[in-house]
Amino acid sequence: MLQLRPNCECCDKDLPPESTEARICSFECTFCSDCTVTRLKGLCPNCGGELLVRPRRPAGKLASSPASTERIFKPAGCQAEP
Repeated sequence: MLQLRPNCECCDKDLPPESTEARICSFECTFCSDCTVTRLKGLCPNCGGELLVRPRRPAGKLASSPASTERIFKPAGCQAEP
């Protein structure tokens, strides 16, 4: 099951479970759409995988399968390309 991490690893923007701006790689590294486009050029800085729209969990399922509350913030690994 996806963790649905709560923030962008680059800019720390909140990305709640219902967010349409969340992007993830196959390892569930999580970024906002703005960082994905402007800083990361669509590739995960951790694994090099592509970043795609994160699926949203139906609200009724969040009670029994809640989103993660663990924030991961690694701005040093998300520097803009020159």
